[in-house]
Amino acid sequence: MLILMKLASTQDRNFNDLIVTDEMFTNRALVEVSSDEEGFHGSWFAATLVKSLRKGKFLIEYKCLSTEDGSELLREEVDNMHIRPHPRENVVDHFKQLDEVDALFNEGWWVGVISKVLTGSRYIVYFRETCEELEFQHSELRLHQDWIDGKWVIPSRVWPYLILTTLFDIYQLLCFSVLWKFL
Repeated sequence: MLILMKLASTQDRNFNDLIVTDEMFTNRALVEVSSDEEGFHGSWFAATLVKSLRKGKFLIEYKCLSTEDGSELLREEVDNMHIRPHPRENVVDHFKQLDEVDALFNEGWWVGVISKVLTGSRYIVYFRETCEELEFQHSELRLHQDWIDGKWVIPSRVWPYLILTTLFDIYQLLCFSVLWKFL
């Protein structure tokens, strides 16, 4: 029971950490936008912040997605849970098998894992969301990063962070329950 309560608490905190405030961005800032639409889970699309609307809402213009008639770049209102700053660039000479990466595919960045390293700076990337593998050039990949607590974190560093915060929260719960018995 304690672990289930803690997991819910961790999920809530991490969810709130991802919420973007109006103060984080200026107009014309380069951002990335995600979608909850089926078929788009795990993808991020480059956009420019046009302006902050009401609290927690932004008008963005995609860099590579056009309107249906193709006459102009698509503009859309997004909420603060679906927007993040553009990730910092991490130069990687070569990727290793099982590295978590973002692959540029269908105008967006999709999270995947290097399943095979090929010759000529080519890689096979496995996508968990669709259970498929596709081949990419090195230039079409970037090291995956997560936006946590207002910072970019490389995935290998995410798990130690979550474990430490989980242990700290369990310690606090235990201390509180012991104190509660004496009240």
